[in-house]
Amino acid sequence: MAGFRNVVSTLLPDGQEVMGPNVLLWHYPNNDIMNGSLLTVESNHFCVLKSRGAILNVYETGQYPVETPQKVLFGSLQQAFYGGQSPWQYEALYINRAKLVLKASGTALSRELALMTYDVDYYIHVTSKEDAALVVQHMPYRGHALTTEEVNVYAGPVVEQAINQVVQVTPLEQVNERIHDLTQIVHEHLQEFLSGYGITLDMVKVLVFPGDERMRQLISLKAFGLSEIDAVRYYTAIIMAENGVISAPNMAIGEAFHLGGVIPNTPVPMMTHSAPRPQAAPVPRPPAAAIIRPEGER
Repeated sequence: MAGFRNVVSTLLPDGQEVMGPNVLLWHYPNNDIMNGSLLTVESNHFCVLKSRGAILNVYETGQYPVETPQKVLFGSLQQAFYGGQSPWQYEALYINRAKLVLKASGTALSRELALMTYDVDYYIHVTSKEDAALVVQHMPYRGHALTTEEVNVYAGPVVEQAINQVVQVTPLEQVNERIHDLTQIVHEHLQEFLSGYGITLDMVKVLVFPGDERMRQLISLKAFGLSEIDAVRYYTAIIMAENGVISAPNMAIGEAFHLGGVIPNTPVPMMTHSAPRPQAAPVPRPPAAAIIRPEGER
């Protein structure tokens, strides 16, 4: 990363880019930045230069030599005495200014306390140098990178609160009719929250559906114009057909099952713990002597 002439960039020694689609902030991991080092900033990045905790400058696209500034932008810079160049005198933090996508998922309860599942995709980016400084100042990170998953840890509860604000007062069958309202309220809550971190919210996509698969299929059947009882009957017929029951069509149309013009009536055995019924005694056959045969027969 720091090659000949001490060039500082986001490129690995093999030329791969560190700032992928899931990285919002990346901290240059080496302690070899000093006066005269060259900061290389790609077209879709910002670079925040810090010295002993204070923000010295924020750079846009280009290549810049590291020089001791005349004025510190943020924080205080205290003089210290070291023998030669001190380690970690300068730090470079790269901010991804490209549009990134994040995903939040969770559950909510409808007005009838039916379980609903939601998926929210939202797109963010960092607009200006001032916003890049806000990201460094207010968004904590661990290690040398701040990923979109870690950003979503902060934004997820905001999405959940906005979703529940609408879903909890809406009947189950009318939730999807309020997708526009859900999208708008999630966008408003998220933008207000993320702006404090220097992050701009571009677009929000909201999808809400029943959390129970059985309920989802019943609502789908009812969407075809079936009544509630017909939807239940058709759902039962589908389950019967999947298990090979030949009377599934009869269940769908609400008719009894006929076999050869006769409605089969299979008795249900009694499941009791009483003693078994005694078997009837066989009828005794008459003795051979009592059998009267016609004359002439032996």
